[in-house]
Amino acid sequence: MGNILVCDDERSICEMLDIALRREGHKVETVNSGEAGKRKLDSAIFDVVITDIKMPNTNGIEVLRYAHQVSPESAVILITAVDDYEAAIEAVKAGGATDYIRKSPGLVDEIKLAINRALEKMALSRQNFAFKRDAANRNSLDNIVGSSPAMEKLKQTIRTVASTQSTVLIYGESGTGKELVARAVHICSPRAAEPFVSINCGAFPETLLESELFGYVKGAFTGANQNKRGLFEVAHQGTIFLDEISEMSLTMQVKLLRVLQERYVRPVGGTNEIAIDVRVIAATNRDLDQRVAENTFREDLYYRLSVIPVSVPPLRERREDIPLLVNHFLKKYAPAAGKNISKVDPGSLHSLNGYEWPGNVRQLENTIERAVALETREELQVELPVERAKAKAAAAGVGTSSSASFSSTGVPPEGVDMEKYVADIEKGLLESALSQSNGVQTRAAELLKISYRSFRHLAKKYDL
Repeated sequence: MGNILVCDDERSICEMLDIALRREGHKVETVNSGEAGKRKLDSAIFDVVITDIKMPNTNGIEVLRYAHQVSPESAVILITAVDDYEAAIEAVKAGGATDYIRKSPGLVDEIKLAINRALEKMALSRQNFAFKRDAANRNSLDNIVGSSPAMEKLKQTIRTVASTQSTVLIYGESGTGKELVARAVHICSPRAAEPFVSINCGAFPETLLESELFGYVKGAFTGANQNKRGLFEVAHQGTIFLDEISEMSLTMQVKLLRVLQERYVRPVGGTNEIAIDVRVIAATNRDLDQRVAENTFREDLYYRLSVIPVSVPPLRERREDIPLLVNHFLKKYAPAAGKNISKVDPGSLHSLNGYEWPGNVRQLENTIERAVALETREELQVELPVERAKAKAAAAGVGTSSSASFSSTGVPPEGVDMEKYVADIEKGLLESALSQSNGVQTRAAELLKISYRSFRHLAKKYDL
């Protein structure tokens, strides 16, 4: 079913189509002039616009062009009288109109068929887009590498919850692969053929996050030059993944709760509500129970999201999977780098198994990618992140002690480039905070106990 706008200066036509199309389950708005039609297009998002060509002042061709400008995804069906026939043909040939229908006793039936064709075409287009986008993730369970008991249990949980329609809340440290788990739930579910849409809630300020999730209409704010569908609407009949849900502001939490309860979204600046059928999967690396106790996360939203909680284990709790992951990443990056690296140095593998991996699988992947890029032999030698930090400090002439201990021991006899030394420490702290916060800058700023504005300034300074 779709959101339909009918624009005709004959009130009887509007009333007839309003009654007939509502009986089909469509949501219908009617206006009696071209100007009113343009105003409606400014205030709401429509799947199909039905407009008469011959109207006083602003005719149907102008409505067509305006719809194409502000709402390019909307299908436009022209209603024509006999003397408008040539104009209708030209409009269709120009590519702006989806269909044209002559006013006749069979008008209602023809419009019903035209609407169904338009909606089917739109649905097929969205499905094709979803297929192309998700092609690389089609075998999502295969992408979750690991045979440890913890990972086998996780895979079984994914298979079990995928068949339900319930909301899922995924817990896990940064870098454990929470989005991979969310994709796997989607791919194993009956919604697999529909879109999987992902958004990091901590990566957007509040106002921008609202427009991304719910969409907006033309003129809703500066720069809103045309209507845009929100991600909830894009994910219709599929799955939306809300990563770092704990970073969402309390105001946005209220709005999200309303969407989860009522299954409607209202675009920013719009007046019409749009029905959605979306499965919601959320994820966090924070303790939401604690956030609820601190009154920074709504308790009612927490219970709405945590219908089925799923926990992703950190890498240090499944060390037996490290050799499998190393081999997986080696096979991924060696051919891409044009290198014939067939195995990993046993000593390096032993070191990899013993490392704590605070950044989890993401950190391991980055470490292997870097090692492959620098390797010149057929056996991969891997330098652990802690060893790189020691080498970096040694290059700066400061040993391996922390900045605090360095300041207490004084300047070494050979001297030190203080500006470079401080910059290296500063940049390293920024990178570490970004890694721990999964790229969420607001959280990274909190970890470093600096303002978000200061963090952005430093990130720009070091080109992060």
